[in-house]
Amino acid sequence: MDEAGVDGALIVQPINHMFDHSLVTSVLKKYPSKFIGCCLANPADDGSGIKQLEHLIVQEKYRAVRFNPNLWPSGQKMTNEVGRSLFAKAGELGAPVGIMVMKGISSYIQEIEELCTDYPATTVIFDHMAFCKPPTNDDEEKAFSSFLNLSRFPQVYVKYSALFRITREAYPYEDTSQLLSRVISSYGANRIMWGSDFPYVVPECGYKGAKEAISHVAGKVAVSSSDLEWILGKTVSQLFQGAWVTP
Repeated sequence: MDEAGVDGALIVQPINHMFDHSLVTSVLKKYPSKFIGCCLANPADDGSGIKQLEHLIVQEKYRAVRFNPNLWPSGQKMTNEVGRSLFAKAGELGAPVGIMVMKGISSYIQEIEELCTDYPATTVIFDHMAFCKPPTNDDEEKAFSSFLNLSRFPQVYVKYSALFRITREAYPYEDTSQLLSRVISSYGANRIMWGSDFPYVVPECGYKGAKEAISHVAGKVAVSSSDLEWILGKTVSQLFQGAWVTP
């Protein structure tokens, strides 16, 4: 982070540790002015994840929660009773929900629209541009358009992150410029934030390289300097007010 000129970061609970948040919690306590945390929602059938969520946000000071639809019990949707309770509770506690659609947006668009419609107080952040690559056929264009159309919900934000996952090219991932341009047109730069996808980004292009790629790609589509400021820090700072300041 120092090498890349990054002052603070949001650490997302790694799925490798599932619902054992002890490592991330210890880091948040050790570096309170450097990091804030995003916990992982536990959608267990018994509803125990709702109390876990409340504990992590209220007691352990996590500021956001990730929904990974792959963790829902087989055949269940994010709109089931537990999912709705988790989503509503996050909004009640002022914690944005980061949605990680590794299998693509198309499978989940109806669930997401339903949650955004029914719980407008809950902020949503799409991880990794909702895994949309530059469209090369009608199905991909339809999926990307459905993602852009979610900008009609003012509470929805986008992470322009993990470029190596959404590109079809080698570093510096110039083909993602068309994605960035269209997302800025739909959402506005003040609803877009950069993310590195550390540690997975390290063998791809390095952490510093990941940040430098953003400015490089933005230059290809004439993103204004003020828009780039939003993407590289102002958006996330406004979303998580009071974070990254020395107590």
